[in-house]
Amino acid sequence: MEYSIVSQKAFLNFNALRKIRTLGIVLDKGVAFGKMIVELNPFSMSRKSILLFVSALFLSACSHSSPAAPLAPNQPMAADEHMNHGAGGMEEPLAADRLNSSPRHAEWVEVPNGDKKIHTWVVYPEASEKRPVVLLIHENRGLNDWARGMADQVAEAGYIAVAPDLLSEFSDAERKTSDFADEDAARTALSALDAGQVGSDLQAVATWAKAIPSSNGKLASAGFCWGGGQSFRLATQTNDLDAAMVFYGTGPAEASAYEGISVPVHGFYGGADERVNATIPQSEEAMKAAGKSFDYRIYEGAGHAFMRSGEEPNAEPANKAARDAAWERMKEILSAL
Repeated sequence: MEYSIVSQKAFLNFNALRKIRTLGIVLDKGVAFGKMIVELNPFSMSRKSILLFVSALFLSACSHSSPAAPLAPNQPMAADEHMNHGAGGMEEPLAADRLNSSPRHAEWVEVPNGDKKIHTWVVYPEASEKRPVVLLIHENRGLNDWARGMADQVAEAGYIAVAPDLLSEFSDAERKTSDFADEDAARTALSALDAGQVGSDLQAVATWAKAIPSSNGKLASAGFCWGGGQSFRLATQTNDLDAAMVFYGTGPAEASAYEGISVPVHGFYGGADERVNATIPQSEEAMKAAGKSFDYRIYEGAGHAFMRSGEEPNAEPANKAARDAAWERMKEILSAL
């Protein structure tokens, strides 16, 4: 079976064009605004001085503004399960920098699920032996730069990272996350997805991932926020997993669903995320009743989405500490596969 692959170089070229295009727009606006001031105040400053001054102001503003609309499938989106935490923050530029400078091989793959093609980001570790695969399930804003950057970090740790875009073929106009007008549109679309279709798509990607030639056949899922819930649910629906990791996501509401789990489930929760944490006792009780393994940690003081917000240069200390500790725990779980 063949899968279409798009080189990472195409993304890098598009990203460069985006920056050039943004700079041109800002300069044009600066010059136009400068001309307007000259017309209103013809004797206050020379035309050349005003044009240079205003253009500099616009360039300075550009360095602190949100990125321009992307030309490649990496539209910056802050993510969360139901609310907007950290939208427009520093994590997307940092993730883009990581993607642009990564030495690891990465590619886009179209994974088939019947007539559907699931747009999937795959990053390979620099390894001389077959390695386990980690199926990364994105937050509720789609497969954004942070999710793809997380895949690169997983590959850097020595694992094959497979990150499907679960907004693939959402409509004729929106074929992937980057096709949506903005992050709110992507979030709205994600909330409208059919749960059965999401499960089917994840199973298709899991089946494909286990067959990657450089894989050793071991597969773990790791989901964040909305994706955390999907990681939990995937464990109830498939026997392909060797472990499931749930980052601040909720478990299934139906107690009977837990009967289908055949692997350990590892939870990662923020102490200041009571909305999600209030659901932990129900999941814990259902897992215990079904005789399943549910090992979780609650990181004191950390909020929702701490794996993302904890990476920011100005991260709250609790979120950074939680992110660092959770990352070490994640690697320990993967090393035991």
